[in-house]
Amino acid sequence: MTQTTASQSITIALSKGRILKETLPLLEQANIIPAEDIFSSRKLIFDTNHPHIKLLVIRATDVPTYVEYGAADMGVSGKDVLLEHGARGLYEPLDLNISRCRLMTAGLVDAKPIPDGGRVKVASKFVNITKRYFASQGKQVDIIKLYGAMELAPIMGLADCIVDIVDTGNTLKANGMQPLELIAPISTRLVVGKAAMKMKHSLIQPIIEQLGEAVERAKTAENLADEVSA
Repeated sequence: MTQTTASQSITIALSKGRILKETLPLLEQANIIPAEDIFSSRKLIFDTNHPHIKLLVIRATDVPTYVEYGAADMGVSGKDVLLEHGARGLYEPLDLNISRCRLMTAGLVDAKPIPDGGRVKVASKFVNITKRYFASQGKQVDIIKLYGAMELAPIMGLADCIVDIVDTGNTLKANGMQPLELIAPISTRLVVGKAAMKMKHSLIQPIIEQLGEAVERAKTAENLADEVSA
């Protein structure tokens, strides 16, 4: 048996957490199946039913970096992470249509308006997105980087508002806050390194096509379910 060389292999970086749970069924429909249960293992690199395809399971924020620098050929990443990263050196050939949510500004329901020309204190882990968004609005901002519990920042007077992912909005509501402005709709994307696409196109293109077909089948099933429940 000949060993698979790097030029004949494909490494796909997967984001941990909710995205991983929603990505694995799509991969399975595209006939890419981990050789063992990812959720019960502490491993980070997994073989699949294809000897030339391996899966990496890493932090979501690291996926674009692994793909950009060629440590992985392909990756699965939320659009919020790609916007924050800048997605340099990456192609984004497919919207996987999973883990959908919204990237928004949010503030306290009873917050006083910020005077025109006043500086806005904004708490977020999305520093680059926040800078670009408020610059496009012509507003001056002081950005306070936090990694979690964003809702606390306005409550405790640390910030005037936040920039964060909003799914149902229930967490905001429970903390006396409300979504304000939509920055971008978010879903999970398949990304490919530009160098990998050039050097391994014959291996990568079939995976893109098979995942695309899986996404379309999932959309059709979702639409049918919506019609039945309507």
